[in-house]
Amino acid sequence: MDIVSYMQDLGRRARGAGRELARAGTDRKNAALAAIAEALDRGRAELAAANAKDLAAARAAGLDAAQLDRLTLTPARIDAMIEGLRQVAALADPVGEITDLQYRPSGIQVGRMRVPLGVIGIIYESRPNVTVDAASLCLKAGNACILRGGSESIHSNSAIAACIRDGLAATGLPAAAVQVVATTDRAAVGELIAMPEYVDVIVPRGGKSLIERISAEARVPVIKHLDGVCHVYIDDRADLDKAFAVAVNAKTHRYGVCNAMETLLVAEPVAAVILPRLATAYREHGVELRGCERARAILPECRPATEADWYAEYLAPVLAVRVVDGIDAAIEHIATYGSQHTDAIVTEDYSRARRFVREVDSSSVMVNASTRFADGFEYGLGAEIGISTDKLHARGPVGLEGLTSQKFVVLGDGHVRA
Repeated sequence: MDIVSYMQDLGRRARGAGRELARAGTDRKNAALAAIAEALDRGRAELAAANAKDLAAARAAGLDAAQLDRLTLTPARIDAMIEGLRQVAALADPVGEITDLQYRPSGIQVGRMRVPLGVIGIIYESRPNVTVDAASLCLKAGNACILRGGSESIHSNSAIAACIRDGLAATGLPAAAVQVVATTDRAAVGELIAMPEYVDVIVPRGGKSLIERISAEARVPVIKHLDGVCHVYIDDRADLDKAFAVAVNAKTHRYGVCNAMETLLVAEPVAAVILPRLATAYREHGVELRGCERARAILPECRPATEADWYAEYLAPVLAVRVVDGIDAAIEHIATYGSQHTDAIVTEDYSRARRFVREVDSSSVMVNASTRFADGFEYGLGAEIGISTDKLHARGPVGLEGLTSQKFVVLGDGHVRA
């Protein structure tokens, strides 16, 4: 296969399909999502057979149990994909919404309209259900998409792509509205991220090495986050029962997710009271603690924390613990070591809460709530395509609105500028 020609052809097709999708009304897009859901339901046997091929190849390649689990399409996961399509169809369509319309002294009206981004390239790893998640969100927001899944899920993704094409055809939308890259050649990724004439935005979903590569090499804007070094700061004016609940949930609810707490900061006046209680709970969950000198004076069982621990995204039952003098030191620590993902304060002091929210420069900042809430569904976005820690265009969980842009619209009645 000539990878350059192949990817250029995908791009040309996507650009044309994007223009047609931008004209499609909400009802038509929702009908396509419903038709894709029905095609997935009809195609369960084909999906299972394709997934079995991927699993057999993965086992032969020596993938571990966690990787095999992410790759597996169970009947329940197919159900979840179908339900996800229906949920996206039920979401409000942002495209075409005009806001801030106001009269100017000249007599014209000026407002802003939500419009699709155009063509979105999404690069992701093993989980084949991402193919449906990405396709549904891009489609609802009026964007064409080019999807490049992991090589280990090529058969599963191809079978899902066939269902998507069936759904698009049933509603008369172009097949090129959703295209799944049909080659496992890694050169395809290099081409996809270097086609600004055809691709408007790249969204990488995967490990840090993948995202670093895309960020370094892309000639197209990238929506991404690299690390989720999330903090919870327990203030000396915190309700300690609330602090206990938040700090336990933020770490132990799930470990391998980007919004799990990785560093716990505790104000010195309450450290001797709250840390032993938390340590008992973490011990029951099998969490290893790595502490600063002041934390280890209270919890001698802690391993000494190194400088690297303050930067670490463990994605595992490991937690760094630091005792700080107060809110100034907590904010300074987060500014130094954080990844601008999600950070929380537990306090009953309104002024300190306001200050934390104002000064901590992260895509999500929380007061008296677990970092695990940093999620598109929990934020009422219905679904998300990823989380962005960038400051331009989209920040935080990226849902339908994050897959659109805005343009100015001007309404006049023969007005001319004097």
